[in-house]
Amino acid sequence: MDALVLAGGIPQPEDPLYAYSNGDSKALIDVAGKPMIQWVLDALGDARHVDNVIVIGLSPKSGVTCKKPLHFVSNQGRMLANIVAGVNKALELNKKNKYVIVASSDIPALKPEMVDWLVETAMQTKDDLYYGVCTREVMEARYPGSKRTYTRLKDAELCGADINITHVRMATEHLDMWESLIGSRKSPLRQASLIGFGTLFKLLTRQLTLEEAVRRVCERIGIKGRAIVWEHAEACMDVDKPHQLEILREDLAAQQRKASAKAAARRKAAPAAEPAKKAKPAPKKAAPVKPALKAKPKKQ
Repeated sequence: MDALVLAGGIPQPEDPLYAYSNGDSKALIDVAGKPMIQWVLDALGDARHVDNVIVIGLSPKSGVTCKKPLHFVSNQGRMLANIVAGVNKALELNKKNKYVIVASSDIPALKPEMVDWLVETAMQTKDDLYYGVCTREVMEARYPGSKRTYTRLKDAELCGADINITHVRMATEHLDMWESLIGSRKSPLRQASLIGFGTLFKLLTRQLTLEEAVRRVCERIGIKGRAIVWEHAEACMDVDKPHQLEILREDLAAQQRKASAKAAARRKAAPAAEPAKKAKPAPKKAAPVKPALKAKPKKQ
């Protein structure tokens, strides 16, 4: 499966992250010694179920790398347009592509095993869209103080993941509705109002369950969708505010120190190679014994 990485965002002066990006791409903000997007590319590069990686919004000059074949698509200006351009590139690479992973460039804590888990979990069914969510309990246990925005449902408080899976036809159908939903993705109330007044009312009064919310959205848009409930907060921990950036910088730097300490301990515990034994000198060959000369007989 091919993966799209959305990296078109450039913080403006009024954005609190502008001080960290200095007018450059948000995806290139440093996190624990490397660009934020590089962490995502490393996770995708080591994932077993990823074939190609398509970065939308950066060029090869950015210097980012990936173990999987890496392709670049220029920024199209809007998120939906970037997704459509990425899907088109995936189909250009392989016309048989049916699904693509869509990931944000600002989830640097993502791990390769999480990517594989998402693909394996989603592909148990044949839906149009797989949208990940994480409960408040899981998020705050892993990242206390992250201050994420939660949608309060009857059975849970949820925040959205920033890596999802979509069928390629979603890039050509219902574009107006998708544009509206994506534009209001930071406001669950605005999204609910787009789905309908009844949904908005149920959301405000916390009568909606996750299952009912998914059903109403799918009916409104005319798709088959499924919610993927994450047990790992990393896929939902994006960088929207400076305090979230600092949380991830500290967390990933700690992981690096821990990994370095483990590697050093392994090297120290490894038995030292035995010094090569000096070869014994070959025994000297005894000098050949000369045969004794026979005495000449005396003349009479």
